[in-house]
Amino acid sequence: MAKCHRNNIGSLILDRAPSTSSSSTSGNHFRLWSTFSRSTFRRKIVDAVSCGGSSRYRHELREEDDEGSYVTVTAKSTVTSKDAKANTIGAALNGVAFEEKSKKSEKLCDLLNLAEVEADVETKKKEEALEVLKRVVRELQSAAAARGDIDDGEDCRKKLTAASDVRLLAKEDSEVRVTLAMLGAIPPLVSMIEDSRIVEAQIASLYALLNLGIGNDTNKAAIVKAGAVHKMLKLIESPNTPDQEIAEAVVANFLGLSALDSNKPIIGSSGAIIFLVKTLQNLDETSSSQAREDALRALYNLSIYQPNVSFILETDLITYLLNTLGDMEVSERILAILSNLVAVPEGRKAISLVCDAFPVLVDVLNWTDSPGCQEKATYILMLMAHKGYGDRQAMIEAGIESALLELTLLGSALAQKRASRILECLRVDKGKQVLDSTGSCGALSAPIYGTRDNGLDHEENDLMMSEERKAVKQLVQQSLQSNMKRIVKRANLPQGFVPSEHFKSLSLSSTSKSLPF
Repeated sequence: MAKCHRNNIGSLILDRAPSTSSSSTSGNHFRLWSTFSRSTFRRKIVDAVSCGGSSRYRHELREEDDEGSYVTVTAKSTVTSKDAKANTIGAALNGVAFEEKSKKSEKLCDLLNLAEVEADVETKKKEEALEVLKRVVRELQSAAAARGDIDDGEDCRKKLTAASDVRLLAKEDSEVRVTLAMLGAIPPLVSMIEDSRIVEAQIASLYALLNLGIGNDTNKAAIVKAGAVHKMLKLIESPNTPDQEIAEAVVANFLGLSALDSNKPIIGSSGAIIFLVKTLQNLDETSSSQAREDALRALYNLSIYQPNVSFILETDLITYLLNTLGDMEVSERILAILSNLVAVPEGRKAISLVCDAFPVLVDVLNWTDSPGCQEKATYILMLMAHKGYGDRQAMIEAGIESALLELTLLGSALAQKRASRILECLRVDKGKQVLDSTGSCGALSAPIYGTRDNGLDHEENDLMMSEERKAVKQLVQQSLQSNMKRIVKRANLPQGFVPSEHFKSLSLSSTSKSLPF
């Protein structure tokens, strides 16, 4: 292929030649080079068009590139030197960054490895703890299955050791309680209550069951389902006088088990209430203060279930509670039990039949400043006043009005509300009494205008209303004076303190508008 230098086709494929024809008139003419074939000529034409057509532009570009090569090389050399420095600095920075990344990666690997090691250690600890629990339960089941005599000290020792181990393990760990119950620790412990002839083993099994039920309703239900309630009662009702520690352990178990609602009817109908009342009363003076407190709390739990009220009324618990109501340590718990009992008609009737029941309850409003005691006492009195007319009369005779008036001023919000409700019931009774004393309600009704006796009706109405105002005014004055005496007493003022004349004038000028009706 011919080399392309210029866009001049003649220089490539044409040649000038002299004319050989004599007849020519033009002098010179062109002819094709004889060595080119037709196909070669065509190919050269195409090559000239495709290559030579742009050769000038390419040549100019090539010249410009040649002229700017020095500048380019110089610039490149300058950039190259700068790049070298930058690369050196970058390499140094990259080295520092790489070292930092390497250190961070090493720390991350160390942390991951440490986490894996800790997880492995924790898993190993859990596996070892599970093996310990399995071993304890196996020993417990084996000891419970043994039927040794009293002389067989080895079996008794095994039972005591196994029950003591469960008691210790389940004392403070909730997960251990769940695991022990799932492994089957409850049935052998229940069987050991009655089958074991050693008191220490029985006590250990009772407290082991107590610990298993702490904060775990599932275990409490499983203990009752295994027959623990009847075995406990059978143990304490044996002909031999039960050990005091056994009785206390049984009371503690009844307290824990009675907290579950599904256990309340089973325990209440089993006869446990009689045992709890005896423990509370402590007639034989063998119960400790802790046992009596646990018995009172267990009775409260059982009284929440209303069908158990009938079993409570079979005992003399209400009389004992009212007589013990002055004890500040247990007064609120006693009032809570009475609040559950008064919710059913049988309970209200039993309370009203107790001698001095209302004076005792009214006295609670006078001496206690505890909001809980005030609220529970007013709840009991409110239900009694709402349900029975005779009870309202007994309350009035016990002097409840002044105590309620004071409570509406100084009591808690709930106590004030309940005291106002009771006063409303008592006011309705007084209105009925006034109507009955007149023999007719016409004197208190509105006058009928247009009749001839209209003036007489006005005079009778004014006379009756004036009597009522006098009675109410006298009641308010008595109440204010009584309240002032109590306030003086609570403020520890001198015994000879005399109310000021200003207070007397206030009490004398008071009207029925001051009543919180």
